[in-house]
This record gives sequence, structure tokens and C-alpha cells, in this order.
Amino acid sequence: MKAAFAGSFAVRLIEPVRKRLTIPCEIVSGDEAGILYRLGDADVLVSMAFTKEMAAAGNRLRLLQVPGAVLDRIDRSQLRAGLALANAYGHEAGIAEYVIGAMIALTRSFRRLDQKLRAGEWESQWSVGTPAPPLWPELAGRTLGILGFGHIGEALARRAHAFDMKVCAVQRHPPSGSPHGLMFVGGPERLDELLGRSDYLAITLSLSAETRGLIDARRLGLLKPSAYLINVARAEIVDEKALYDALAGGRLAGAALDVWYRYPTSARSTAPAAAPFHELSNVVMTPHVSGWTEGMIEARAAVIAESIARTARGEEPVNAIAFPD
Repeated sequence: MKAAFAGSFAVRLIEPVRKRLTIPCEIVSGDEAGILYRLGDADVLVSMAFTKEMAAAGNRLRLLQVPGAVLDRIDRSQLRAGLALANAYGHEAGIAEYVIGAMIALTRSFRRLDQKLRAGEWESQWSVGTPAPPLWPELAGRTLGILGFGHIGEALARRAHAFDMKVCAVQRHPPSGSPHGLMFVGGPERLDELLGRSDYLAITLSLSAETRGLIDARRLGLLKPSAYLINVARAEIVDEKALYDALAGGRLAGAALDVWYRYPTSARSTAPAAAPFHELSNVVMTPHVSGWTEGMIEARAAVIAESIARTARGEEPVNAIAFPD
């Protein structure tokens, strides 16, 4: 067996996968362009992307293993008979914990309080000669709206219930009845209702032609001015300018953004967006790390190693995705 790992994310999984392999396997790696000349005799390609060039170079490939959950960079028109497609999860616990932490950090103004106390300013009931600040709200009793109720959404709902929050969700194909403890899990036709109810909106759905720009200026306007938005899915689901304007204009209380409109293509400094989100004090910015946890690495490495072994035996990989849809 020969497995090629392409792209910076996939390459970081090589050693954890190697430790879990139960069969002999040659492993090669490179960036998405540089891997092409090494695909001619490869059986497996581990990559977040699959292009026409990769398909042409890898005519012996038996498994296209996406080392993440989303398939937005996979050109499915290039998949052929005999080439299995599979993905990997294991990130849901880490991302759900990130969302809970972000909600607390935003609600309790941790960033501002930290900066002020470092300068000796006490914005608290312990200050002398100044009024105490307004009381902070609690998560208990607040409504969390989850846009996209898959692995991450389900993990997040369980944790939100532990904080005594109310939870509602929207997904493409909702169940006939709401899961236990949720206000509702509705279809896309209930999105506007979900936005109006939410004190916190967590975006956890995949990017597609239907979801790109889904949260535009009109839909941002349906959120309460006191609401917070947390995006751990894909930046392009939310219109960039509309989001910035809502945050800068006080029409949205705040946001935690872990996914961005621009990503590095070199070692040079890279601004994550055209809009100056970094100038806003009501935004928590993180560089797409919500799922980068020990548990995620272990889970994905185990899945990838097992799928390589199954491919060697002529079996279906873990998390096989039917094609065509």
C-alpha cells in the first residue's frame, strides 16, 4: 500500500496515522501541487482537496480520504468508479467546547475586563469611587440556536443543556419529532424563526451553493441586538460586509469567529478578512483552531489508519460517502 498525504493539514496527521497502521504502508507527502508527481502508484490520497489534476495523476487511487468532515473542496465530478470517498469526524467535542467557552467569554466580557485589570482598572463591584458595572447575564435560561444539526450540533446541544440553556436547531432534513430536550429541530423554512429566538447563534453547517451567503444583512437583522454569533463552520456562510456592519454598528452584541474569508498561502502575515474585524472590541478572533484538539487528532488518525487497512483488504472504508448523491 502507498498513501499520499497532501496539504498542510493532512501532513500534520502523518505520524499519528503511522503509529496506528496495522499493515505495511509507504507514506509520501507534499503540498497539493507538489503531490501530483507522487500519485501515479498511490493507492490512497489523504487530502482536503481533490482536483482534476489530482484525478488525472492518481489513476490507481482506490481511496480518497478527506481528513476532515467537510467536502467543499472535493470536485466530485472527478470521482470515478472504483475510487471510494470517505471523511473523518472526531472534532465535535472540541468544537462544542469552543462554542460554550466563546459564549461565556463574550457574555462576561472577559477580553475587556482582562485588558482593564492589566492596567490597574477595576471594572467590578470592588472598585472605589465608581459605580459597580451592570450585572452580567447568565447562560442559564437563554436560547441557543444551532444552524446545522449534525455531529457538532448534537454535541453542542448536550453541553448547552448542562448549562440549563434552551436549544433549537435547523437542519436540511429535520427528524419527524424534536430530539429530547430541544425546543424544535426544523427545516430551512424555520430559519428566520430560529434567528429571532436566539440569544446565541452557533453556525455549524457545511458550505455549499445553498448555504453560501445564507446569513445576509436581512437575516442578521432578525437577530436581537443583544445576541451573539459564533461561527465554527465556514466564513462564507455569513456575508462578510453585512456581519462587519452589524457588529460595528451595534446591531449585534458580539461574535466569536474561528473561520475566515482569507487563509494563508505562504509564511507571510495574512489578514483573515477584507473588513477590519480586528478593530472591533466585541469580536473574539481565533485562527480556525476550535477543533484542533488531542481528541480530534486521535479520532481522525484512528479512522484514517483503519480505512487504509480496509482498502488494502478490498473493504469499504470507515465513513464511506456514497457517490453520486
